[in-house]
Amino acid sequence: MMMQPNRLDLFARHPANPILQASDWPYPINSVFNPGATVLADGTTLLLCRVEDRRGHSHFCAARSANGLDHWQIDAHPTFAPDPQQYPEERWGIEDPRITYLEELAAYGVVYTSYATGGPGVSLATTTDFKTFTRYGVVMQPENKDAALFPVRINGLWAMIHRPIGAQGSHIWMSLSPDLRHWGQHQCMLEARKGGWWDANKIGLSPPPIATEEGWLMIYHGVRMTPGGCLYRLGVALFDTEHPERCLRRGEPWVLSPHTEYERHGDVPNVIFPCGVTVLPDGDTLHVYYGAADSCVAVAIGSIRQILDWLTIYGVAT
Repeated sequence: MMMQPNRLDLFARHPANPILQASDWPYPINSVFNPGATVLADGTTLLLCRVEDRRGHSHFCAARSANGLDHWQIDAHPTFAPDPQQYPEERWGIEDPRITYLEELAAYGVVYTSYATGGPGVSLATTTDFKTFTRYGVVMQPENKDAALFPVRINGLWAMIHRPIGAQGSHIWMSLSPDLRHWGQHQCMLEARKGGWWDANKIGLSPPPIATEEGWLMIYHGVRMTPGGCLYRLGVALFDTEHPERCLRRGEPWVLSPHTEYERHGDVPNVIFPCGVTVLPDGDTLHVYYGAADSCVAVAIGSIRQILDWLTIYGVAT
């Protein structure tokens, strides 16, 4: 049953959270968090989880569930591991996968952060079965992360959202490609606000963009520096369907903020960090999968229609 959020909290936490923890894993790990998500052809929800070992390096491991909430079947071994011999950019691990089904290719695009001496960069792989993967290597040079593909070409070109860090700050950008390998036409989509806002100075994409009847819906995170450390919250924005570099409305309040024990306390406290979202068969209900405090996986439930209605009240044109 859809849980009703209050006027400002658009997402309701599932009562069984956290849904995945290190103790669930079939092999020794430190923590599990920040999963990409998709629904397979048979209706199974697949989470491609970021799993951190006790060296501090991360790999990906798949967990599958019939309803996307419980009775997870976890791969007995890492599903997608770093390959530093052939891809030296993965020397210190791979992190934060985001999954987009690319119907044109009949394959899933997995965009992830590859981490090595040069810092975090954006890498891409494709798969049809989450057993074997075709790597494209680095597609956005460091320092860059928080990236995902659109599911369809935009005006004939593939489009990717990403978050480079430069002299002008940490904003959300979009780039275009004819072949998923060569990227250009870089444009800033959404800037971090300035001053005392919850999303001032540093923002990034959370799950991949969601197609709606009114445009591309983006769930993004904002990072606020506090005397107690970083605080990660979530916001929403809507972008034009044909020209997604154009932001139509951006919510002013945040819509989800850490307050439960599993979000407040962990390896990195006060963090809500989604990398995956699925749309249920009704075409409206969302399951948003997030890492909580870099220590476990949780899910929040929302409604596309409620978010779009909320944006007409609490959003502003940009």
